[in-house]
Amino acid sequence: MSTLSKVAELIAENAGVDAKEITMDTTFEELGLDSLDAVDLVMACEEQFSVTIEMDEALKTVGDVVRLIDSQKA
Repeated sequence: MSTLSKVAELIAENAGVDAKEITMDTTFEELGLDSLDAVDLVMACEEQFSVTIEMDEALKTVGDVVRLIDSQKA
């Protein structure tokens, strides 16, 4: 399973959206995520992927999160 698929599943669980509709270009604003939802997502990603994500990272899209995770896993 790709990083995008896993992140999309985490978002779908937390935001109540269909994971199939989430792309690299989907913004958190489009998903209706607020700052608390973003914190929950970051914590879930850190646990799922064993990475560290700083809250001051400029994460605006799902792709931003995927690229950050992939860069730390490399």
